[in-house]
Amino acid sequence: MKLRDIAQTLHCELRGSGDVEISGVAGIEEAESNQLTFVSNAKYIPKIRTTRAGAIILSPDAPSASIPSLLSSDPYTAFAKAIELFYKAPKPLPGVHPTATVSPGVFMGDNASIGANVVIGEGARLGKNCILYPNVTIYPFSEIGDDFVAHSNSVVREYCRIGDRVILQNGAVIGADGFGFAPQKNGGYYKIVQSGIVVLEDDVEIGAHTCVDRATVGETRIGRGTKLDNLVQIGHGSRVGEDTAMAAQSGLAGSTRVGNRVFLGGQVGAAGHLTIGDGVVAIAQTGIARSVEAGKMISGSPEMDFKLWKKVYLLMLTFPELVQTVKQLKKEVAELKQKLETS
Repeated sequence: MKLRDIAQTLHCELRGSGDVEISGVAGIEEAESNQLTFVSNAKYIPKIRTTRAGAIILSPDAPSASIPSLLSSDPYTAFAKAIELFYKAPKPLPGVHPTATVSPGVFMGDNASIGANVVIGEGARLGKNCILYPNVTIYPFSEIGDDFVAHSNSVVREYCRIGDRVILQNGAVIGADGFGFAPQKNGGYYKIVQSGIVVLEDDVEIGAHTCVDRATVGETRIGRGTKLDNLVQIGHGSRVGEDTAMAAQSGLAGSTRVGNRVFLGGQVGAAGHLTIGDGVVAIAQTGIARSVEAGKMISGSPEMDFKLWKKVYLLMLTFPELVQTVKQLKKEVAELKQKLETS
């Protein structure tokens, strides 16, 4: 594909020759002469001079490159759209595979694709253009909107409600029982029936082997446009706002409230029954033990303001030297005291 055609499709300004033939996309360190790459992170700017790519997507204020360039105010998104020009995932044909089990009373909209060994329980409803890959299980009386995609081995439990354009990656479980047990005097536990549901609003994506637990009563809700990475745990009765992102291995204990446009980095954990305000950013491995005001950037465990955490971290690096200094001072003070006592 000619670079000039890519520029037109992506609405980028072309700088340099548009005759370059591009056959794919790649990262800036791996790209070859027939591939398109990009820079959106400032730390990769020095690599503009050494990349072997045939062309590069840059922001207008980035240093000029010796190779043809596409200028975009959002290079990352432009690159994401460029990938779509060269990669098309195989799409299953509409229809129900002979090995699928569709229970009585199931409603399916037009153009559904139901793969091998799929099981759809009684009374479930699926909108149009749904794709269920092999071994997906939809429990009874769940309600699912249009353009739903469920990859192999994902599960939607009973009565859960899912909006339009929702994607479940492999092994995602929506609506498993929450961790609800009443301690008994004999040391055992009485299982509390998890009678609530999970609601996934429109345009939500759930990563591989991520679990969103059903509520004990009421609902667990994931807001519109929110993205959960692989191996994320959402505890029962939690509510996550719109356009929030949670990276791999992060988790919420039960009844946590997370606002809109929050970002939780990898392995961030939040204790239950607290609120994380809109726009909060939690750096990887933050342990959130109390509610966090909107707009805060936090780190550490227990959490603290990110700027304070950086100071604390730098001080921690000096601790071994500080301990030695204190030991030396104590030794000198003891020697001085001994001299004074014997003089």
